[in-house]
Amino acid sequence: MRSHKNLIFLALVAGTFVVTGCAETEFLANLMKEGADSGAVSQVGKYKVGRPYQIKGVWYRPQVNYRYDQTGVASWYGPKFHGKPTANGEIFDMNKVGAAHKTLPIPTLVRVTNLRNGKAMNIRINDRGPYAHGRIIDLSKRAAQLLGFEKAGTAPVRVQVLERESRVLAAIAQGQASGGADLHPKPRSAPRVAVTSRSLPAPHGTRAASAPNHSYQVNPTTQAKAQLPRQLAQPLQVVGRVTNVEVPENARLFVQAGAFSKHVNANRANSLLSSVGPTKITMIKGSDKQLFRVRLGPFGNVQKADTALARVIRSGYPEARIVID
Repeated sequence: MRSHKNLIFLALVAGTFVVTGCAETEFLANLMKEGADSGAVSQVGKYKVGRPYQIKGVWYRPQVNYRYDQTGVASWYGPKFHGKPTANGEIFDMNKVGAAHKTLPIPTLVRVTNLRNGKAMNIRINDRGPYAHGRIIDLSKRAAQLLGFEKAGTAPVRVQVLERESRVLAAIAQGQASGGADLHPKPRSAPRVAVTSRSLPAPHGTRAASAPNHSYQVNPTTQAKAQLPRQLAQPLQVVGRVTNVEVPENARLFVQAGAFSKHVNANRANSLLSSVGPTKITMIKGSDKQLFRVRLGPFGNVQKADTALARVIRSGYPEARIVID
């Protein structure tokens, strides 16, 4: 019953977008189809960013980041959490497409690419996790099947936020159409404007019936929701459909201890971690300054990278992570 009601809600939402243009209508129609088929969206949970939180001694700071584009190791989760609430109040179904992320807003639409086989899919994040060190994203069992790593358990992946689609999902979850229109306004406080009706001139050769002028109160939602943000004017990405893309032939796994603003700190980490594996300092350009990145590797498989990551974390670098290059 819950899923049926939510699909009806999405259908009503899609109807409100007809005025705004084909891009969002097609996107929402696709969400409903995936909700019925692969389960990309069968529920409408609450929008959630959340406050910083700590798990196993590591701090995570949720934030809106439409430029998010990172590589790492993906895992999947299923039976243990099947049928339980997700972080935004939905009910987790391992047989439907979904994902968990530590810091991105819920919901967010991301493109996940398996760097081993080139399979890529757009997936909606609706949960928090994973909290195992070295995992960048946790996919539902169904999503792992579609991306081809259910049996392996893990896969090197690239995760990219799809900005326009994520903005639409955020608007829906917050009860607003893009452009600020309320999709389910409270009846008691709906804004109204006055519209005056007037009689049109009678056609030639006929008599006009007398009709008084009337004033009506109408809700301006239709007018407001027609204001689409410019970035949503282009076609929106399809959810839950697997595509094949080109990926590097030899995706290598590294452990990144950190990116330091001071070279002396990078040197200290480099010396301390040299016993774990081959280390290298690389100067990279940050958002507003140069940084000194310390990486270990490459490692031949995920298990070796996990072992190295655990040692790096124990050495005093709790925010170290596995990256693919």
